[in-house]
Formats: sequence, structure tokens, C-alpha cells
Amino acid sequence: MGGHRLHELEQAIGYRFRQPQLLERALTHRSAVPEGATARIRPDNEQLEYLGDSVLGMLVSEYLVDTFATWSEGQLSKSRARLVSAASLCIAARRLALGNYLRLGKGEEKTGGREKPALLADAFEALVAAIYLDAGLAAAREFVKRALLDATIGVEGSGLELADHKSTLQEFLQAKGLPSARYAVVREAGPDHQKTFWMRVDVPGLVNATGIGSNKKEAEQSAAAQALELLRAGEVK
Repeated sequence: MGGHRLHELEQAIGYRFRQPQLLERALTHRSAVPEGATARIRPDNEQLEYLGDSVLGMLVSEYLVDTFATWSEGQLSKSRARLVSAASLCIAARRLALGNYLRLGKGEEKTGGREKPALLADAFEALVAAIYLDAGLAAAREFVKRALLDATIGVEGSGLELADHKSTLQEFLQAKGLPSARYAVVREAGPDHQKTFWMRVDVPGLVNATGIGSNKKEAEQSAAAQALELLRAGEVK
């Protein structure tokens, strides 16, 4: 990735890297690494994703405990699970346009890798780890708060409400006299105790989008969020 592209992305995420190679690595999918390639450090983002998962979980847990001091362990766990879900991270990655900067192999590129929810969620986790390794926990905390928490959570009184993209989409369509959205399961995979769902939302004649989640409701929210972004970008009237 050229220097101009790196700087462009740094502006989008609101953080300037001291070690730009960490940013490049965070955006490198394993498909972009030639077979048989050897290096002292793994050149793709899988290890960063692994580390980012732990850093992100800790920072979200810390935020919830600090913000909602009266909540039970069950309430905290449920909210953390939703905030760090693939659907939530995919939406955060899309807000930053991370898909535009991913380094992919030809096969992954041809199959639409830049738009795959799983790849986007993984890249977001890897980016959290890259910032953590570059400048420490405080920098990672600031990024997570800005890019994920502030953009996802609405606080009302003593409660926490995750954005209801499905209702927002319906209100948007009704306000403009547009057809209602229709949802359908596209795919489901994984064992019964750890399933992943893909849901498709269609607004007839206007837009369609697919979301991913650990249950159908979560996947619907992800799909609705993406449909909203597309509709707003197109300035539908």
C-alpha cells in the first residue's frame, strides 16, 4: 500500500501510526500471501486478529463496567457479546471503509472479499491490535471508543440501547413513501451451539444487502444497517 493510501486511511481511522507496517499487516488477508512464503513475522492479519479479539473484549468490558456500575454480570455479558459480535464489528469496519484498503489474493478479490462481513470484522479486530502494539492500551481504548462504542451505543438514563437499525430503516422508508423491507435467511452454518446466520434484506426496486450475525435478529440488524448506508449514500427521495 502506497504512502498516500496509508495516510488516507490513517485520516479515516483518526490515528497516525509510528510503525506503518503494522497497519499494512492488519489489512493483509492470508489469501494475499504467496504460498510457501517465509518470514520472521507472520505477514497476514491472523495473529493480529487473535490479539485484537482479546484487547477489544477487555476494553468493551472495561467500558461497560465503568459506565453501568449497577448492572449484573448477565447484563454486562449480554451487552459485550452484542458489541463485539461479527455483525457489530462489520458495521464499524464499513463506517471506516476498511474494505477499500484490504490486501486480498486474486481468488478472494473475485469472490467479493472486500464486502464479506467476516473479513471486515476480522480486519477491525486486527486494526485494534495494530494500534495497541503501536502505541499501547490508551491509544487502542480511544480508537475503540470512537470507532465502535460511541457510534453503536445510545445511552438513555441508566440503560444502554444498541442501535435498532431495522426500525430506523423502516421509519426511513415510511417517511419517503417507499416499499417496506423484506428479510430472508440466505445461509446458516456452524454447530447448533455456535451458529452463524446470513440474512438478506430487500427493498423492492431500490436496494438489497446481506448481514451476518450469531442469531437471526443480529443478522437482520446488520443487513438493515448496510441497506440504510446504501440508501442514504444514494440520497433516495
